[in-house]
Amino acid sequence: MYRVTKTYGPERGFSCAFRQWSAKSNCKYLHGYSLGFKIVLESASLNINNWVYDFGKFTFLEEWLKDNFDHTLLVAKDDPEIELIKSMHLKTAKIVELDKISCEYFAELTFNFIEKSLSDLDIKVMSVEVSEHESNSAGFYRN
Repeated sequence: MYRVTKTYGPERGFSCAFRQWSAKSNCKYLHGYSLGFKIVLESASLNINNWVYDFGKFTFLEEWLKDNFDHTLLVAKDDPEIELIKSMHLKTAKIVELDKISCEYFAELTFNFIEKSLSDLDIKVMSVEVSEHESNSAGFYRN
């Protein structure tokens, strides 16, 4: 098996804000991070260039990450303040509504998006890890 890793570090500027409205800590307040993403792909064979995947073809992922995590305000669909938060949309914030808010869920969403996008290739997405900073990260992994 061959494996490759693609990393988008926090220096890429995928800066977003969110809150864990049900948390019993300061995480219940809006706060932000420049998220990092680490993607691992695997294949039993190499393509004509002897690569698992051409890193230059990750523009589909970069656009998706930008749309969802770059200068966005992420809000959970069950947030009791969702209407107040949504009232800021296009006035002071680009709102992205998600089923859940957590780095674990951001990793799962990204994993599923990449897997669907590469479904016609003989490549498996093995993992996606999302980091808030160097001390905190969470991931979604293939069984």
